[in-house]
Amino acid sequence: MEKNTLLLDGGLSNALEDLGYDLNHELWSAKLLIENPQAIIDAHLLYLEAGADIIITSSYQSTIEGWEKQGYTYQEAIELLEKSTTLALEARKVYHQKYNSDKQIWIAGSIGPYGAYLADGSEYRGNYSLSIKDLIEFHTERVKVIDHTKIDLLAFETIPSFDEVKAISSLLSTTQHKGWITVSCKNERELNDGTPIKEVAEYLSNQKNLFGFGVNCTKPEFILELIQDITSTTLSTRVIVYPNAGLVYDPNEKKWRGTAEPLGCEFMAKQWKKAGANVIGGCCQMGPDHISSMKKGLS
Repeated sequence: MEKNTLLLDGGLSNALEDLGYDLNHELWSAKLLIENPQAIIDAHLLYLEAGADIIITSSYQSTIEGWEKQGYTYQEAIELLEKSTTLALEARKVYHQKYNSDKQIWIAGSIGPYGAYLADGSEYRGNYSLSIKDLIEFHTERVKVIDHTKIDLLAFETIPSFDEVKAISSLLSTTQHKGWITVSCKNERELNDGTPIKEVAEYLSNQKNLFGFGVNCTKPEFILELIQDITSTTLSTRVIVYPNAGLVYDPNEKKWRGTAEPLGCEFMAKQWKKAGANVIGGCCQMGPDHISSMKKGLS
């Protein structure tokens, strides 16, 4: 794939809440895989209609352990993971038919961090008490399941710690699909665990199967300098950024505090592209309107 600029979708939960669904649940948007799969297709479609080139599956918080904790069997958990990918594929098919379009649309299989399984906001801290070996073990089965579906890419996202990046790096070397790794950062220089982003970018400079590296679920005001830090290293892959809207997350209420307007997204997308980012989109509290604004900034 050449490095033309690609537009990513926004927060899936955001589009679902816009459609009227309550996601205050440990499994977050993944719970609709059971309750209302059509809602997930509709949410994906909102982003495709806003101009997204890449849509991310509804598997961020979907882990085998998480489903088992909710009373599902191991086999049912695997089927639900696979279902998150088939719904995204179905949304792409519906879009192509509805608009008589042959536009290339990428499906990225979402793999959230260990902290997303805990559902306590620890993906914003990265303070796990697990070894790299434990983290590899945690991710292995889910990666294998999603990697063997008909997605186009793997998306390891909101990774808060260098140890978890190392675990994912080890797994990504063995997958059939390429994947991206995006980290969550607490400021304009460091991951949530305090590791400088430059150090992580250098570590990944010879990574096998790496489609791109970057930042997601991070305040937008930090993004420009984080891009500059990444592009100052020897890493030569795509630079991917999809920040949240800069609100504060309350892990108890499972809600974001504050308000977010799409205004400004057009300018930010233009600025980030100029700085060297070539996959740009939004994360939590960034909805279809934000992505539509970014589309204007990138065209």
